[in-house]
Amino acid sequence: MTQIKNIYEDEIDFATLALQDAEFAKILKSNGQLDFSNPESIQQLTKSLLKRDFKLKISLPPDRLCPPVPNRLNYVLWTQRLLDTTSDSYNDVFDPEREVLGLDIGTGASCIYPLLGCSQRLQWRFAGTDIDEKSLQFARQNVQDNGLQNRIKLLKTLSTDSLLPLDKMGFENIDFSMCNPPFYESKAEMLTSAASKQRPPFTACTGSENEMVTTGGEIAFVSRMIGESLVLKNRVQWYTSMLGKFSSVGVIVQKLRENGVDNYAVTEFVQGSKTRRWAVGWSFDDLRPAMSVARGVSSLQKSSMPFPSEYIIPSNNDASTVGQQVSETLSQLPLKWQWREPISTGIGFSSKAVWSRAARRHMAKVKDESMGEEDMALGFKIHVEQVPGGQPGSKIIIRWLKGHDSVLFESFCGMMKRKLEEKR
Repeated sequence: MTQIKNIYEDEIDFATLALQDAEFAKILKSNGQLDFSNPESIQQLTKSLLKRDFKLKISLPPDRLCPPVPNRLNYVLWTQRLLDTTSDSYNDVFDPEREVLGLDIGTGASCIYPLLGCSQRLQWRFAGTDIDEKSLQFARQNVQDNGLQNRIKLLKTLSTDSLLPLDKMGFENIDFSMCNPPFYESKAEMLTSAASKQRPPFTACTGSENEMVTTGGEIAFVSRMIGESLVLKNRVQWYTSMLGKFSSVGVIVQKLRENGVDNYAVTEFVQGSKTRRWAVGWSFDDLRPAMSVARGVSSLQKSSMPFPSEYIIPSNNDASTVGQQVSETLSQLPLKWQWREPISTGIGFSSKAVWSRAARRHMAKVKDESMGEEDMALGFKIHVEQVPGGQPGSKIIIRWLKGHDSVLFESFCGMMKRKLEEKR
């Protein structure tokens, strides 16, 4: 999988940014520090980063959220990887031809997620919703100022409306939704949280109350999204949301599981030494994301993690020999299998556990060509690679591409391990 680099992995060099942008130079203190208690300074930082790094121009009101660019970019990059590793091509890389339509729930005055998404990927389009007219006025202006009115459509909604108003927007299907819900249950909780951080409330600009507070907090908000997704199902490939509290992650995962959702992903966004956010995504589709995308929260208890979508088998043999063994083993089974020797990679699909004794007894060894890949219960990719550094041996990486049945995938991996050990 091609990893998309986050250009803000290192701390932002304010002195360099000041040399590159005259407006930022005006607000930088003489000692090279930024006054994080001054909303105008934070706003200018956001504007300057968007201008320098993405050629985006935005206007922001002083009484609405000012989004920190690195944090928002983290979410966009993760969403990109989520889609890249669950595409019909099964190759885990960015497809520049794939047309993608996303929904930003509560897009805010900045409209930053649609702007960032469209600036990075030319085939991406967005719809954005908000219940606040003032925020939408600024969002519309930002879309227009960047010439993206043909790719970003904005819709005013009511607090009583659906969070995912696909019918109202005229969409039969979309590829993903994203959301940065209000974190807090009350204004009192919000102020207590700010005080505990020993710095002024909303260091990164002042947000309006409806952007920061919602009844029941972020858990109630995302639970509402889950409820709507249970009706919409496959009309959205990936439902996602950012979370502001680590404690919310396990609660949301539990709610998904209680509702029978087995295909989900969790991740953590770490920016610098201070800011930490989390995100959860879920899908009713059977395309499984790569493990690095789905299991990105190291501190989450294992029982809440998605089922591992990769299984590694070590071998003492060289990669070429093991590749032949893998292909021979699978060619003897009544499943769809294609091995590409030059890249030591194969992709296969099976309608059931055709490797089990019961299946072998009751099934003739005839490949079922009448079934398409979309009807198969299990899709997998196998890649064989040599141990690096000139060391002997190789490893077989089995990647779960498609399916809802983790027991079936586990059974397949166990069968491959036994067969390969027999050939040693």
